[in-house]
Amino acid sequence: MPQTVCSGTMFTTPSGFSPHLACADPGEEEAPQEGPEPGACLADGPPITSASLDTLIQNLVPTADYYPEKAYVFTFLLSARLFISPPELLSRVCELCIKQQQLDQSPLDTAKVRKFGPKILQLLTEWTETFPSDFREEKMVGHFKDIIHRIAPCDEAYWKTLNQVLQKLSQRLAQLSQGEESIVKVSLNASSISDKLVAFKSKPPPIQKDMLSICNDPYTLAQQLTHVELEHLRHIGPEEFVQAFVQKDPLDGTQPCFGDQKKKTSNLEAYVRWFNRLCYLVATEICMPAKKKQRAQVIEFFIDVARECFNIGNFNSLMAIISGMNMSPVSRLKKTWSKAKTAKFFILEHQMDPTGNFYNYRTALRGAAHRSRTANSNRERIVIPFFSLLIKDIYFLNEGCANRLPNGHVNFEKFVELARQVGEFMTWKKVECPFEQDRAILHYLHTAPIFSEDGLYLASYESESPENQVEKDRWKALRSNVLAKT
Repeated sequence: MPQTVCSGTMFTTPSGFSPHLACADPGEEEAPQEGPEPGACLADGPPITSASLDTLIQNLVPTADYYPEKAYVFTFLLSARLFISPPELLSRVCELCIKQQQLDQSPLDTAKVRKFGPKILQLLTEWTETFPSDFREEKMVGHFKDIIHRIAPCDEAYWKTLNQVLQKLSQRLAQLSQGEESIVKVSLNASSISDKLVAFKSKPPPIQKDMLSICNDPYTLAQQLTHVELEHLRHIGPEEFVQAFVQKDPLDGTQPCFGDQKKKTSNLEAYVRWFNRLCYLVATEICMPAKKKQRAQVIEFFIDVARECFNIGNFNSLMAIISGMNMSPVSRLKKTWSKAKTAKFFILEHQMDPTGNFYNYRTALRGAAHRSRTANSNRERIVIPFFSLLIKDIYFLNEGCANRLPNGHVNFEKFVELARQVGEFMTWKKVECPFEQDRAILHYLHTAPIFSEDGLYLASYESESPENQVEKDRWKALRSNVLAKT
């Protein structure tokens, strides 16, 4: 796929920066920038579309009279990890601060440092709040403490602020670790029992709870699904979207700046597994009942759950339910579907139709996002996007636009668009779920046994006999294979 430069809203450069940094000649070496002079502020200069990594780092560094735009801080901290590791970036930032503010000299310029101190604290605080996982590395905390140690002689209050920031950071990291451990635990529990009932319909009598025995109210189930979704979203860091698609940059002589790649995207991957589990859980619940009337009731129940998910703004659960109902072992149950009232289902399918790059869904998402921005309650603020499509959008942005231009400059225009998409997601994930938790339902959603794909087909054939020789042969093979395992 040809790689191009993306268009988007750009940031202006602070005075003291090169006014032509986005259009340097391909072979031109960019002179080192000294940063904005004291008294400089953001000017209405040309937008930053591309620049050398050194220039972008300089643009991040605050001074006594300059602080980068908040959107720039997020965009650069999100994307810089493709070119430089967070500890190395923070080290570079601290070195520039020490040099520009003469923090290695004695005595310090107290008046100047007192103006600079709050700004570097603001930058580091923003970093810890937005990308707390970066500070799992001791080097990061070490750099933070070092720069505060240098400015503390001018105002002892800096130590107090440092301790407060580190205390909040420690609490956030503990929450992240606890959340990751609980997600792994749930995944292990679910996978360890997923095949136990794979052939239960062939073994009477089944002793198995089903969803309708746990919760027969579609509104309540949709609300509990929203709890699960927001809990997963809460643990996904913005950096995971970048790290999921990191590649070796042919214009970059270094390796990608990540160690344990699996760990770096574990929350994102767990969320994708949850989507798949919900698809299979829906299909299992439909295929499980022995009687056609009961299966039709389950179909109607999940249609109502899906409709309520749409009304809430929970598009991820909505799509998982629709996907589960469209799985072949479910869709082939023609006699069952004929007994169910499906008009509402076809309306929901239309909303999530992939035609026109999911045009209908994207229209509904924009409506939910607008409602969220003008909301007066958390109930109206909920926006849970169809996550796989969000990942796909980011993937194609990454594949379609080069990280660097031929002259070696960073294609900052691309990362502005990346930050826009990720930043919108970060806003949505902060919403507190307004619904009361039902632990019994949540436990069932996480731990109820689900059929494997073969188990679904076997249960489907047991419910409605194979219609042709291909299905008959498959049914026979599945029965022998699955029963042999159990």
